[in-house]
Amino acid sequence: MIQIILFNLFLVLNLLNLGANCQQNYSGSQSQRCDINSHESVTGPSPAILYTCNGQKRFCQSYLIFKTQPFFDSIRTISKLTLASPEELARLNNVEKTKSFPLNKEVIVPVNCSCGADQYYYQANATVILNENDTYSTIANDVFQGLSACTSLVRANSHEEHALQGGMELKVPLRCACPTRNQTRNGTKYLLTYPISSGDDIEKIGERFNVTLKNLLFANGISEHNPTIFFKTTILIPLSTQPLSSQTTVHNKSYDDHKTPFSSFPSKETKSKKKFYAIFGITAGCSLLVLCVVIVAAVWVYKSKRSSSSSPKGLLLLPTRTTTMSPEDLRVEIASFERGLQRFGIEEIRKATENFSSENQIVGSIYHGVFGKGHITLAVKKTKRDVSREVNILKKLNHFNLIKLEGICKNREFSYLVFEYMENGSLREWLSKNDKEKDWSWNTRIQIALDIAHGLNYLHSFTKPAYVHKNIKSSNILLNRDKRAKIANFGLAGPATDQVNIPSRRSSSHSDFPRTTTAHVVGTRGYVAPEYLANGISTPKIDVYAFGVVVLELLSGKNALIGKENGRQVLLSKTIVEIMEGDDEANKLDMFIDHGLKEDHRYVEFAIRVAKLSVACLNPEPETRPTMGDVISTLTKIQADLHKN
Repeated sequence: MIQIILFNLFLVLNLLNLGANCQQNYSGSQSQRCDINSHESVTGPSPAILYTCNGQKRFCQSYLIFKTQPFFDSIRTISKLTLASPEELARLNNVEKTKSFPLNKEVIVPVNCSCGADQYYYQANATVILNENDTYSTIANDVFQGLSACTSLVRANSHEEHALQGGMELKVPLRCACPTRNQTRNGTKYLLTYPISSGDDIEKIGERFNVTLKNLLFANGISEHNPTIFFKTTILIPLSTQPLSSQTTVHNKSYDDHKTPFSSFPSKETKSKKKFYAIFGITAGCSLLVLCVVIVAAVWVYKSKRSSSSSPKGLLLLPTRTTTMSPEDLRVEIASFERGLQRFGIEEIRKATENFSSENQIVGSIYHGVFGKGHITLAVKKTKRDVSREVNILKKLNHFNLIKLEGICKNREFSYLVFEYMENGSLREWLSKNDKEKDWSWNTRIQIALDIAHGLNYLHSFTKPAYVHKNIKSSNILLNRDKRAKIANFGLAGPATDQVNIPSRRSSSHSDFPRTTTAHVVGTRGYVAPEYLANGISTPKIDVYAFGVVVLELLSGKNALIGKENGRQVLLSKTIVEIMEGDDEANKLDMFIDHGLKEDHRYVEFAIRVAKLSVACLNPEPETRPTMGDVISTLTKIQADLHKN
């Protein structure tokens, strides 16, 4: 009784002093114990259960990292497990709601974090349906990967562990927290709960999320002299902005490598189950071998039939999802299958666009129209050219930052492509608006640059084969109502599949990027990379070059061609490169900065960082240009610094 009184007294004092504690305390391996009496005592709330309610707010928006595993590897299944909004899940991870992820992929999960009914601990609420042989420990450590603690499950549910049965629904308190007053003053807006995997390094985790080691250790009460973290425990990552999908990664080890928690407190049932697991493993291995033989045989038969007959009919084998993936296997399309496209009738198109009236015209041969009973506004592109290649590419792509093709229509000599409607038009149009109509902020422009970078990174690194857009420019970047950018106009796009040995002008080494060559160079002056203009070399690096030009447009508000000098067109890119490579770069660059960006007193610092990134993209040597992954990392750091006071 005395212990309970002292505990409650401690709690009251703690709550009255909100913000005095500037961080949570790391649980260490204690969170894997399942003995509630060993945690809560006279010393007060224990981090081994959940994070303490010591934040400035009693409830807040928080985030978790969940690593995909069998049965929980899609937006739908992860949303159901964590009770997160599927729309928010898809948005945060830059994918469509139908997305399935490779195994061991980190997924950002938004949660509503609040002090629980007991007012001791923060938690987000989830539920899980038990399978046979599930225990509190397996749910906490295997299913939720340490995002919940065994003891917190015991506290939240009335069932004794021996009474757990398959089909039961358990309440699952997830580990989350709200920033303390001190953290808020220092610019922290969100706390991300990160589950530790085998091989994780706390310093590298901080680098990924743009958090210094000192701040990360301080946020978790971890000593700088002994920064030890344990497998299947969690740390809190303080963030000034929402976490970005570019900060996540895919862990190389298979899910099975993570089945046993790194803990000095093994389950009592472990020894008795070893024999069962051994027998099960041998049986499963043999079954898998037989299945592989059957699949290989079926594929061989299918290919034989295709080669011996021109008939399109025959055996159809859909790709299967494997349980483990090598790094090479990760070069796959985010969409597992080609998207089905709607077939529109010409009368439907005419009705929606009011017979292609001038009032519905967006620009050129592109119109907006209202379709169906849902009165959905879509964009219609009318053309006489062959669109089969563009359609075949677009129906394979599925990414938030790439324009979505909704359907097609063919009528006589014309083809009609129906796209999602982008309310704010092209980036070029937006940059050309007058002062009152345009959002001048650094945040908006850096987010637009990040959106473009994410779209290109997907094309270059997450499709197989890699695709090259070949026509990146501000007029081919479209903005939705929230000014989120999407890459459009894939008429010149194509796969870069053939390796060609074109030596660098500076060395004999060759890029690892796939490339193709073309005798017919296409593109827009001011955006075309020199190696493509000279030799028709088409690698992802020509998109990187064009991206560098678009970044300068975002910085300056100017066109890629900024006038004429001695009868020749002056390139914005050439002008800025000369400024950055010369003396007094800050003052000279100041003349080119869009004046709306100068409202931030730090504008010169950010302008120089953005210009340096652009110059790196514009390097005449394609091998030395950054990848879009590198670009995303740089822009993410700039974005984070923008939110600091």
